[in-house]
Amino acid sequence: MSKPRKPKGRPISGWLILDKPMDFGSTEAVSKLKWLYKAQKAGHAGTLDPLASGMLPIALGDATKTVPYVMDGRKIYEFTVSWGEERATDDLEGDVTQSSERRPTEQQIRDILPRYIGTISQVPPQFSAIKIAGERAYDLARDGEAVEIPSREVEIFRLTLLGCRDANTAHFEVECGKGTYVRALARDFGRELGCYGHISGLRRTFVAPFSEDAMVPLANLVALEAIEDMDERLAALDALLIDTCEALSALPHLVINDDQAHRLKMGNPILVRGRDAPIAESEAYATARGRLIAIGEIGQGEFRPKRVFA
Repeated sequence: MSKPRKPKGRPISGWLILDKPMDFGSTEAVSKLKWLYKAQKAGHAGTLDPLASGMLPIALGDATKTVPYVMDGRKIYEFTVSWGEERATDDLEGDVTQSSERRPTEQQIRDILPRYIGTISQVPPQFSAIKIAGERAYDLARDGEAVEIPSREVEIFRLTLLGCRDANTAHFEVECGKGTYVRALARDFGRELGCYGHISGLRRTFVAPFSEDAMVPLANLVALEAIEDMDERLAALDALLIDTCEALSALPHLVINDDQAHRLKMGNPILVRGRDAPIAESEAYATARGRLIAIGEIGQGEFRPKRVFA
């Protein structure tokens, strides 16, 4: 019987909060960081369009197990809408599908915004990653196939008009929940105002729980390639990582001892005791000596592991 293959790369774990430049794809960014860090595996928490810039949290190693907790977090975007044209992709890349000479006043824009705050129904763009009968909508759209994408509910917590540079554009900030398409907001604004519109600038500034000041520009990472000594280069890169636990900051936290950590790593439950111990939690995480050991559930006086970390 052959031995299992040893994974290639370093068994490093942590988050790099990339400030992604425009014209650089999310998958391309993940591949670049995986190569830079010589990591065994990598993944991102929420795709950012190539024409968009800003925060792209990238998980390395065991941190990839915490990606769903970041995907579910709130996000903040700044975006510019250009009026007068609706485009197939709802951004600058697509062909013009509708046009108008009308332009909204600043007050007309402000008047419609309250209708887009709260839980709203939104139809994702034709060029999106939504699956239709097992196919990605953007693949069908590229083949020239018109598909009907069902609407879905998304949550908008805050929507602000930041200003209008001229009659042709308006600049906004939105705080929204998982699955919100900012491109669809621009499209719907334009239709309601009777002037059509599309995204001409998009930047993500926040993905919970990571703050804007945690972002590292891609150029700063690439500059470290100039360090010839590999150990020195990797040490400089590692210093930019955020601890894996940061992705779980919204969950209840248990601090455990070494014996309990060993039991969890073997897949066994541990007793949860103490006056301040949680009674019942569908998800919580446990650490020992500051290191993430497991994510699990708490019930009937026990912490039962669901995901164990190396």
